[in-house]
Amino acid sequence: MCGGCVQEEYPDRGNTCLETGSFLLNYMSCAKCNTRDFVLISNKTADEEDGEEIITFDHVCKNCHHVIAKHEYTFSVVDEYQEYTMLCMLCGRAEDSVSVLPDDPRQMAPLF
Repeated sequence: MCGGCVQEEYPDRGNTCLETGSFLLNYMSCAKCNTRDFVLISNKTADEEDGEEIITFDHVCKNCHHVIAKHEYTFSVVDEYQEYTMLCMLCGRAEDSVSVLPDDPRQMAPLF
């Protein structure tokens, strides 16, 4: 991973969890070849561990294949919620939780 390629290491992305793609607004240029071009995804793997899906891949420079960052995305179902996390020097860190029910009990207003 290369801190010289990004503007900010592990920016807070709130609840925006990317399973694929790149956060190009945070990409300055490749620290190895000094070009700013597309970022490729390589070495993508998808594993499942104890009911949790884990997707990992590398963001690499299109020109010299320098590894810019390692990206990790997880998905799991806990109780009645889908849980998502993302950790990547380029794309940032984020967590999200979505109810599997039609109406999220956390969003319900009390009647009295």
